[in-house]
Amino acid sequence: MTKVTKDVVLQRAEDLGVKFIKLQFSDVFGTTKNVALPVSQLEKALDGDIMFDGSSIEGFVRIEESDMYLKPDLETFSLIPWQSEAGPVARLICDVYGSDNKPFPGDPRGNLKRIIKEAEQMGFTMNAGPEAEFFLFERDQDGAPTVGTRDHGGYFDLSPIDMGDEVRRSMVVALEGMGFEIEASHHEVGEGQHEIDFKYANALATADNIVTFKFVVRKVAMEYGLHATFMPKPAFGKPGSGMHIHQSLFKKGKDGKEVNAFYDENGKYQLSKTALNYIGGLLTHARGYCAITNPLVNSYKRLVPGYEAPVYIAWSEKNRSPLVRIPARRGVGTRAELRNPDPACNPYLALAVTLKAGLDGIKRKLDPGAPENVNIYHMTKEERLQRGIRSLPSSLSEALDELEADDLIKSALGEHIYDRFITAKRIEWDNYRTKVHQWELDQYLSIY
Repeated sequence: MTKVTKDVVLQRAEDLGVKFIKLQFSDVFGTTKNVALPVSQLEKALDGDIMFDGSSIEGFVRIEESDMYLKPDLETFSLIPWQSEAGPVARLICDVYGSDNKPFPGDPRGNLKRIIKEAEQMGFTMNAGPEAEFFLFERDQDGAPTVGTRDHGGYFDLSPIDMGDEVRRSMVVALEGMGFEIEASHHEVGEGQHEIDFKYANALATADNIVTFKFVVRKVAMEYGLHATFMPKPAFGKPGSGMHIHQSLFKKGKDGKEVNAFYDENGKYQLSKTALNYIGGLLTHARGYCAITNPLVNSYKRLVPGYEAPVYIAWSEKNRSPLVRIPARRGVGTRAELRNPDPACNPYLALAVTLKAGLDGIKRKLDPGAPENVNIYHMTKEERLQRGIRSLPSSLSEALDELEADDLIKSALGEHIYDRFITAKRIEWDNYRTKVHQWELDQYLSIY
């Protein structure tokens, strides 16, 4: 692949008639931020000379240390596929640097790059492929989102039952316009629920793609007068939205070519020891990284028995009730599907903590145990205890306790991100815990 240079980006911008550039980056909680510039400032931006006030960004820095720089990743230059009145707009995803010109430790993207380097030092590169689900809901007369939908489709249904078919098609076109290779799009189980799958890539590109995917899906939905939400459990009684992440490690083979480090033709289950140990790491640290992969109070209303969301810490070759599933494909496609993350997570942090957990499994040769190829939901509590099957945390508060107790996952975040994350999430939990909710009024007010 030809390396993208500053001159290449400048020429592309000129050829495309770009008028404005959006410099994008992520805060600690995965919200995309951007600084918009006229194209006349592009060269300055490419030189990393664009400053912004970091004290205004959630989880970044205090006001007395606010000057920060955005350094664009030239590989991420892309035309945004809808026209503004002022003309074409392009975007670049950036790394955040401090005024000392060093990578900012609170930048989630930079933090993921740090963990990727650890994998590279062990001889591995990580590939990841997400399956992000979302709901399309109607807006009210004032434009505010509701949880109402006229779409009564089910899993893999077609129009006219699936009223979101045209919207999904427009999303796919927009994503392809930004360089995505779309593998499938379909209606999901819930009314108004959808999924669009795009091709796997290396860990950093996948995190960038997830951020871009969410941005495009929301924008296209808005053009149709709808609201797209990645909230894990927006409506009681409906399935929640997950973001299963398929993960694999690659290494250089004897001939110098990249080979899948998870595949062993002669291994048990045709999985290598590397794969089994990686799975062992994912299972061992699952309770510790759950607050990162499932970061909202609402996340734990999805992680309940009775739906497809995993609750139990186990792995399987076949069924979908455990935390980790190994899809049937072998060879270059051998991978582990981590099923608990939801699309509200910060993808840079989610990939960082799960990669770190897997690498720890490889270093410590952690044994995942035998696969659980029966439906764990049908087991009694006693049967699960006998098999040593633990559960994921049942609330954000419990997940934060587990994060605080897992030094490895804390190290995967770094001190700055960990401190900002845990502080903000404790406040979020306390806000939820101390409020009186409608359910309590309905349940108790007339009785007590």
